[in-house]
Amino acid sequence: MPELIARVREALTTVLDPEIRRPITELDMVKDVEASESPEGAIVTVTIALTTSGCPLRETITRDVTNASDAVDGVARTQVTMTVMTDEERTALRTKLRGGMAEPVIPFSQPDNLTKIYAVASGKGGVGKSTVTANLAAAMAADGLKVGVVDADVYGFSIPRMLGVELPPTKVDDMILPPVAGDVKVISIGMFTEPGRAVVWRGPMLHRALQQFLADVFWGDLDVLLLDLPPGTGDIAISVAQLLPSAELLVVTTPQLAAAEVAERAGAMAQATQQKVAGVIENMSWLVQPDGSRLELFGSGGGQRVADQLSATLGTDVPLLGQVPLEVALREGGDSGAPLVTSAAASDAADVLRDVAHTLGTRQRGLAGRKLSISPVG
Repeated sequence: MPELIARVREALTTVLDPEIRRPITELDMVKDVEASESPEGAIVTVTIALTTSGCPLRETITRDVTNASDAVDGVARTQVTMTVMTDEERTALRTKLRGGMAEPVIPFSQPDNLTKIYAVASGKGGVGKSTVTANLAAAMAADGLKVGVVDADVYGFSIPRMLGVELPPTKVDDMILPPVAGDVKVISIGMFTEPGRAVVWRGPMLHRALQQFLADVFWGDLDVLLLDLPPGTGDIAISVAQLLPSAELLVVTTPQLAAAEVAERAGAMAQATQQKVAGVIENMSWLVQPDGSRLELFGSGGGQRVADQLSATLGTDVPLLGQVPLEVALREGGDSGAPLVTSAAASDAADVLRDVAHTLGTRQRGLAGRKLSISPVG
């Protein structure tokens, strides 16, 4: 039944590995396809080689392979058997995923990489930086972009909960496959620590952790990478500037004068690190009252002040990208792992965050650091 087997193999090209997001045929995971006759039709047996014996998405792969094969005309039933890749096969897979390079490199620092990179920063904690990051990521993914998030707030990680990450990362030897939640790839130190355990690290360990998140994790071909930075201008912020020189800062503040003054210092760090500030986002701008009026709990004007001050300091236009009002649903979405921007409910905060995500997602990356298709003439 060679013709039937060929059609089944063709159907399996539509099945994507849930973590790597590439066809299982391209990843050499389909080890064998056999078919036998039966009174009701062909019985097809597909053998799949998993990257690791403890693959958490084994059932998902089984279901998708079964559905694809069963849809082929002439197939009565599909049986899926699982095996595990050999050491040599895993090495070949890692090399293929890294574009032919056996050793890990940071893909986002390569000159021909076109991923937009935004490091979400704040001067102080409690301004909603992680909430903004999670909702921007979910909104960009909803726009059809391929998005990744690095929870670089090692001491105060919260992104996995806010994006609803339920599965741990999968390790393929020294390569890490990040879990996917809502079409967003996510990595966080929280995925490698016991619940309730504090992370007690100093500068060199923080730098190495960030380096591993960028180089050892297989991100694939991302349109946008977001980094949720810890507050302030410490080790992680400096490491981001060193490891990802093309990263642009997004500064989050509240309208409060005290918060705005601290946020200005976080944004002004771009002058020392020679980074660009993509814009300012003001969070907790006001609370809409039952009569439609706005209660400005934290004052007003902080976001615009930060944008104006950074524009003057950096000598370039730093826009105020949006003002996000206070909403209970925004907080509830973070606690439940269902970002507000993915909800169909009417929400002023979600509308602002979607607009900011669309603006950032459609911006053209500059030419700095990119290879140009030109050559000198005699």
